Amino acid sequence: MKKATLLALIAPPLVGALSLIPIDNQPDKFHSEAEIATFRKQITMLASGHGGVSPSQLQGIIDSNILFPTSLSCNGCHGHDPNMVAFITSTGEDVNIYDDWRSTMMANSARDPFWRAKVSHEMLVNPAHSLELQDKCTSCHAPAGHYQAKLKEQQPHYGLADLYSDSLGLDGVTCQACHAQSPKLIGSLHSGNINFDTNYIRVAYGPYKFVFAPPMHNFVGITPEFGEHIGNAGLCASCHTLITNTADLNGNNTGSTFIEQATYHEWLNSRYDESHDNISCQNCHMPQIPDPVVISANYAFLFAKYPFGLHELAGANVTMLRLMKDNRQALGIPAEAAHFDSTIAATLRMLQQKSVDLTLKTEDANGDTMHFSLKLQNKAGHKFPSGYPARRAWVEFEVSTTDGQMIFHSGKMNPDYTIAGENSQFEPHHSVISSEEQVQIYEMVPVDVESNFTNVLERCFLTIKDNRLPPQGFKSNDPVYDTTRIIGLGNDKDFNLFANLTEGSGADVLHFKLPNQQFSGYLNVRARVWYQSLPPKWMAPIFAYSSPEIDAFKAMFDATDQSPILVAEALMDSVKVSTVSTQNSDIQSLVSVTPTLNSDGKVWISAQGQIRIQQVSIWNASGQQMAPVQWQSPYQPVPLPATPGYYFVVVDTDRGRVIRKVFRS
Repeated sequence: MKKATLLALIAPPLVGALSLIPIDNQPDKFHSEAEIATFRKQITMLASGHGGVSPSQLQGIIDSNILFPTSLSCNGCHGHDPNMVAFITSTGEDVNIYDDWRSTMMANSARDPFWRAKVSHEMLVNPAHSLELQDKCTSCHAPAGHYQAKLKEQQPHYGLADLYSDSLGLDGVTCQACHAQSPKLIGSLHSGNINFDTNYIRVAYGPYKFVFAPPMHNFVGITPEFGEHIGNAGLCASCHTLITNTADLNGNNTGSTFIEQATYHEWLNSRYDESHDNISCQNCHMPQIPDPVVISANYAFLFAKYPFGLHELAGANVTMLRLMKDNRQALGIPAEAAHFDSTIAATLRMLQQKSVDLTLKTEDANGDTMHFSLKLQNKAGHKFPSGYPARRAWVEFEVSTTDGQMIFHSGKMNPDYTIAGENSQFEPHHSVISSEEQVQIYEMVPVDVESNFTNVLERCFLTIKDNRLPPQGFKSNDPVYDTTRIIGLGNDKDFNLFANLTEGSGADVLHFKLPNQQFSGYLNVRARVWYQSLPPKWMAPIFAYSSPEIDAFKAMFDATDQSPILVAEALMDSVKVSTVSTQNSDIQSLVSVTPTLNSDGKVWISAQGQIRIQQVSIWNASGQQMAPVQWQSPYQPVPLPATPGYYFVVVDTDRGRVIRKVFRS
């Protein structure tokens, strides 16, 4: 047997056996005492210039009284490896944890200038509640500092003043904020209540069963252990479900509570939860790559791990990422511009590839009214948009002549980033749009005790509209529906419903009925979905107040690019329009089968006007009928046989038969 083969067989159990020996009694075989002293000195020197951390504070990294090390102490092993051994993919890409994490919204949650301004705004509106407000907000935005102060220092409150001078708090959602969570109560806590494992050891749970513990224990005083729960969506529950107490306009508690956000519960009420597809938050926001990756620098003998979860933690807030990138020095953010560019790119991929699919169709473009439909299919594992209630998406719909003359334009954005036609209080949900003054906005609208829109979270009393696109599998009889309700739809029979009217499609079909205006010819039809994280009506009430945090954020916000993000787009070129009603038109021109040159095995079938499709069948070039086809709606594709070649699609309607020849490549 070759030596290399023998070593590969005996090394894992040998190192595994070593890791079972009590760490305090295990001799250091990997670094000399001189090397260990040098490494600790380097960490101390680095930390002295990072967030104002002093050597005495850093000593707490290996002091059992300190529960959470700063992220900088993790950077030495889990950051960039100058030897290009650790965190290198098979294609040579550096995917180290520290650099990917430090430019995310999670890493900068405590430095986020909007969050600081909003906390200040809430304090100014209800000064009597200032301490409680700050304490609640820091529990998620500065969890390490907050819980260090609460669990070890017995502080009754942890506020902005504490945060600004605390390296732990300024680390935002730092490494141990996730990796130190206990498997007990996972997924059952909310509103900033986090259950950390603070028993007999300080622990860092990870996804790999084979754990090499001594370096982490020696240098940061943390014991790494396998924790299956580290991939559980419940790890996100404590902060991504927030229920707040409601106050009236005089600051008096009403005794009511308000669901500020319930992203985790939205996931529970979806096809992605553990009872169904079991696709967790981490699967999307920390996508795994199959490449074997060495997960620590400085130890050449370590075995690569796979799959590896990228710590890119992309969400949707491109605007704030751009703002923080441009104001890194003022905000004390240690990430570099290139790191932000990478996070922004990942966030755009999340928004534009994994959020919404559009299907634009002509229902009837003849007669005195043109009929179009737009299906929006949510691809996220929660509502879209989700999270902080200011976030919204809207539909821009354009109809123009082939030479560029605009015939109809709904959802046009104004220069000040408001939307043309938007109601000043709130825009109602639409199932049909027939006027440019109507715009479909998918959003959550909270009101105060007097039923007026409010952006003051403590004054939010009721939600009068929540038409955000639900995830697939979302149902009104789910146990968590009370925190994830759909509100204000009116008589919309297309929202989250399949063709058979059962719930769970995760889609909305928006209909457009537009006056023809005696036009005959060809038109271009375009639909776009835009995403906006900080709409003007949410910003204006904050900027009506003044504080150091509000004033600083306003200056940054006014100077940044506030453009909404284009999420998805659909276009139909050269749609034939006629003033002649479909009642007198040829049936052959009113049934659509597309595409006729097909690569994915799916064809889409629709009919204009009042024509009803009764049956669809597929025939091969030899005249043999293939397996039966069940046609449900124009929003469900009809599958072609798997074998490439020519086929005939036969569509039987209440006004005759249409046959189309298609080719599957």
